[in-house]
Amino acid sequence: MSETVPRKMSFEKAMARLEEIVQRLESGQASLDETIRLFEEGKRLGQDCRRQLTEVEKKIQKIVEKENGEIALEDFETDEDKP
Repeated sequence: MSETVPRKMSFEKAMARLEEIVQRLESGQASLDETIRLFEEGKRLGQDCRRQLTEVEKKIQKIVEKENGEIALEDFETDEDKP
């Protein structure tokens, strides 16, 4: 099977393509073969978007004001990072 999802697709383009896939699948007009192909493409796009978001989360810092009024940078913390 040929790869239908280009490498290095931007997050925005991947999300737009995912929306197109969902609309097509929800329409009920796709053949079984097309449905399977779209599902596989959507799964790959979803995994890529999740990977991109994880990479970005690792880079994000948030500005926090400490009790003494100082501004400090802290690493972005996700729910997965919390104990």
